[in-house]
Amino acid sequence: MDRIQVRDPTDIASARRRIVGLAVRLGYSETEAGRVAIVATELAQNLLRHGGGGEMLAGPEDGAPGGIEIVALDKGPGMADVEACLRDGFSTAGTPGNGLGAVRRMARQLLIHSRPGSGTAVLARMGGDAGTGDRMAAALCVPKPGEDICGDAACILARPDGTAGLLLADGLGHGPLAAAASGEAVRLFRKHPAAGPVELLTILHAGLRATRGAAVATALIDPAARQVTYGGIGNIAGFITDTGGVRRMVSHSGTAGHTAGRMQAFHYPMHHRPVVVMFSDGLATSWSPDGHAGLFTLDPTLIAAVLYRDHARGRDDASVVVWKG
Repeated sequence: MDRIQVRDPTDIASARRRIVGLAVRLGYSETEAGRVAIVATELAQNLLRHGGGGEMLAGPEDGAPGGIEIVALDKGPGMADVEACLRDGFSTAGTPGNGLGAVRRMARQLLIHSRPGSGTAVLARMGGDAGTGDRMAAALCVPKPGEDICGDAACILARPDGTAGLLLADGLGHGPLAAAASGEAVRLFRKHPAAGPVELLTILHAGLRATRGAAVATALIDPAARQVTYGGIGNIAGFITDTGGVRRMVSHSGTAGHTAGRMQAFHYPMHHRPVVVMFSDGLATSWSPDGHAGLFTLDPTLIAAVLYRDHARGRDDASVVVWKG
């Protein structure tokens, strides 16, 4: 996703211009792009007025052709009453108080996660048609600050037998060459949709030899069997959280395409309300899912965005994949 810093009033126009540019590239009409402009402007203004600044992420919406996801993230004081803040006329900053109400009217879907003292995350979906069902999975890949291209890539495949395959690849370094390596990993993953984790790791290791290499991890989720089969090469981290607690998933050291030891997969049970999360080393690892009360009941994109906001190191590409059962 495109990453846009919002630190002072001049950044509002930049955020609007870049997000409207995305809408135009996706074929939005002038009227539709105008709605996107209003949403982008209101969210950027709210970051400054209420959050003390923050950042916005924007990109095409997976699974909804023509859809756009706009995320606004801050670490400000948060909202004590989200529903009150959505009502027109409610304001804590001496403004008319129509911002979030306008966003809700313009967006196809508006989702908010806010905790007093811990900041706010707002997700607005525009255009597209994603149906009426709850979203089960999401991937968020954000470039290193100062870069336009993300060297991480992810893929989520729903299989005909009801299982799901997840891939996360972190190209060595950052920039175009890293993106080429992770992009090749995604291509190979899509080419072999029925392969299991060990077979996939073997395929990826061989297929990435012509690239600079990547850390890769793949998970096969079988809801009927209540099991996740996971294997990784390099520093991709993962965990499962559900009513049975938190279980960390294991990757072996190495770099796919260059040096890898034993290709091995591990089996993990899933209990009630499972959430599977995988993330690159653009996020710190010294945190626990237990510190995010209530987060894992939310939309997968919102989960990924909050984890990115709270744990991104800020000096590398950062990516998060989330699947909810």
